[in-house]
Amino acid sequence: MLLLAGLLLASVPSLPAHAEETTYALDPVHTRVMVAVSHAGFSNPMGTVSGSTGTFVFDPEDWSKARVEAKVPIDRLDFGDKKWNDAVLGHNFLDAKDHPEATFVSTRIEPIDATHATVFGNLTLRGVTREVKLDVVFHQAKRHPMPPFRRTAGFSATGTLSRRVFAITAYPNVVGDEVELRIEAEGARTRDGMQEPAAPSSVPSATSVAPPSSVALPSPATVAPAPDIDTRP
Repeated sequence: MLLLAGLLLASVPSLPAHAEETTYALDPVHTRVMVAVSHAGFSNPMGTVSGSTGTFVFDPEDWSKARVEAKVPIDRLDFGDKKWNDAVLGHNFLDAKDHPEATFVSTRIEPIDATHATVFGNLTLRGVTREVKLDVVFHQAKRHPMPPFRRTAGFSATGTLSRRVFAITAYPNVVGDEVELRIEAEGARTRDGMQEPAAPSSVPSATSVAPPSSVALPSPATVAPAPDIDTRP
């Protein structure tokens, strides 16, 4: 669920040297968290969570300012089967009724190179807060090629956590303790806490283009029919 942590890649120094500290809003549509856990040693079933919200900030010239705060809607965790979802979200495991969200707040970032960093932060899950570590990969930050053309930053992150330290201890002989995490995250730049307005498109819309006023278009009634053409050999 710490997918939000993925945003921490705010620490990546691959942006231009003149760049300034920028705030990005997590894109709930293009951000996804995947969890996988052993099922009695036979397989590692995967579940995903969509709809996360939050913000992340970074200045490529001063990684100490990089930070992230995110909320993950745990009650949207999906393993692809209703009965399985109900069991995982029930009181014995995630207790989503009383704890529908997980939160992540970064505490420090340790840069590795221009596109990799280790992100540490406090994850609160099922009412328990523990520090977790994520290995983050920065992909790019630039104007998105699709409307509304906002500046977007994208990252991937991986990590593991022990469910036991979050007081999730049911069925230890059937469900593994180590939970694998994979996060894919995108964020759009914001201004003054609001998502920045869409960039204007260089392509005019069909409804905004009018015919030149100097050209008179004849009405159908004034157009003479075309003469018959003999196409016989």
